[in-house]
Amino acid sequence: MDQSLKNYDAYRGEYFFRERGNLVGAGQCGGKAKGIAYAHGALSGSPLENRVSFPDLTIVLSTEIFSDYIARGGLSDLYGEEDWERVQRRIDETPLPPSIVAELENILDRFDNIGAPPLAIRSSSLMEDSTTLAFAGKYQTCFSPNCGPKQHRLSVLEAGVRTVFASLFNPSARAYREKHGKNHRDEAIAVIIQSLSGQNHGSFYYPELAGTLFSRVFRRPNPRIKKEDGLMRLCFGMGTRSVDRCAARIFYLTNPSLLSAGNLPEQIEEASQENFDYIDRDSCEFATGSLAKFTRFLQKEHRNFGAYVQYYADNILYSTLGEPEGPSRPLFSFPELHLRERGLFGLSKELLRHMEEVSGIPVDIEFAYETSPERSFRLLQLRPLAAYEEMSRVELPEAPEEKIIFKGDRMVSNGMLEDIRYLVYVNAEAYKNHWDPSAAALAIGDLNKKLEGTGYILAGPGRWGSRNPALGVPVLYAQICNCGCLVEISVPELNFSPELSYGTHFFLDMDSDGTLYLPVFSRQKKNKINEGWLAGTPYKTGDHPAVRLYEGNFSVYLDGELESGIIMAAE
Repeated sequence: MDQSLKNYDAYRGEYFFRERGNLVGAGQCGGKAKGIAYAHGALSGSPLENRVSFPDLTIVLSTEIFSDYIARGGLSDLYGEEDWERVQRRIDETPLPPSIVAELENILDRFDNIGAPPLAIRSSSLMEDSTTLAFAGKYQTCFSPNCGPKQHRLSVLEAGVRTVFASLFNPSARAYREKHGKNHRDEAIAVIIQSLSGQNHGSFYYPELAGTLFSRVFRRPNPRIKKEDGLMRLCFGMGTRSVDRCAARIFYLTNPSLLSAGNLPEQIEEASQENFDYIDRDSCEFATGSLAKFTRFLQKEHRNFGAYVQYYADNILYSTLGEPEGPSRPLFSFPELHLRERGLFGLSKELLRHMEEVSGIPVDIEFAYETSPERSFRLLQLRPLAAYEEMSRVELPEAPEEKIIFKGDRMVSNGMLEDIRYLVYVNAEAYKNHWDPSAAALAIGDLNKKLEGTGYILAGPGRWGSRNPALGVPVLYAQICNCGCLVEISVPELNFSPELSYGTHFFLDMDSDGTLYLPVFSRQKKNKINEGWLAGTPYKTGDHPAVRLYEGNFSVYLDGELESGIIMAAE
């Protein structure tokens, strides 16, 4: 084994890309590109080498390109600019130097030589994907359908590169660096331009399955799941839904039939994917399709359709062989995937074990998988799994029921907070009745700034940070980065439900920040929302009528062994 692989922190990926003629500029390749290079080295000569492939072509614009663009464009003041809209305008108005545009034109020619696939344009910053900080989702990824006249494709590629450059200055990235004591000027971005893994299905291009693998399970739904067992978060189509706060299927690799959200049909329905992402080559755009609309098309295109989909009607789940006669909804619940594609699960376990053994650290892997015409596993990204310190077991104290504000019994890790002065709560009905999700997010962001250093508790309906505001308040990292405990509350009558799936960028942020998490399911046993306390205790209203600020003395106790957690008001 190459001795340089033994120390991930010290490993340099530039040589790998330069040797293949795939590095533009004399700078560094950044953390994400380093992970790709490292994965190539770790698999070379191993028993897994012929079972795991990579994207057909990956080219990196080094950090020198970014630094030169900032310097030549007179944009150095953007490091201290907090007006995000102004940052975007400045970069929109500053074209890339002609020499770099010429490089991008040459890069397009190289992709044309392999069939002109759609392209992923991804960040690879100096601080990204380190062993201590993930920067998960902080920087931008863009997609180019890479179709139409060459000049148009070049324009789209150039715009994508500038969008990735601009993302270094976005509010969430700035807040993340500040929270972890990093200087903005010490950061720089390389850009990965990569062929998008997938296949053509008519005019649609997408991978059949995509997801993320984690060698450690830090939030476990059941004591049978061990930390080292490994986990897969999977979606149909492009992998955007496996890392965003969208519905995706979680498989615990040693217990793939275990469902984190529960076994009841309504629980499975709440947690299941219903839309998928793809590239539309006819309209030349990134698109989202509804499973309900594309059911017949996907049935014809995918021999494993029955392993992916179930129909939901009248609180019953039906297989694709027994579709109900009345109205029903198809769901990507993947009921038989672990039975039909055992090789995928076996390979995932071997790959995670191998990468941990080589690197000596827990890892996180992004992948795409095709079941036909032959089975194919492509590794898209390797990175260290974000640092996570789990406290020793916490025992819940005896507490009067009237003092318990929230109580939950799923996905509870060990952790404790005491003497917390503030609780911020979003009322679900007021959020829906005064429909202005952006204003609600801004109101929370304002309180987040004012409460810096307090480790406050933040509770609200559904999924924090969801890109669909009907599922939860669409906050950004910068708007909640100072909270010490996050609570997600189910409100079934308003279609709000927590998103229990570990593995999104959102959860990786919480882990690296040490933020505690408690999901609460109303009207379910061992769960509680103290409506009397919330209504009867004085509070201040934020800049949105749904946002309340309670001041008092609050404590959080989470016992991962007994799968029980409470948040209470102390004397």
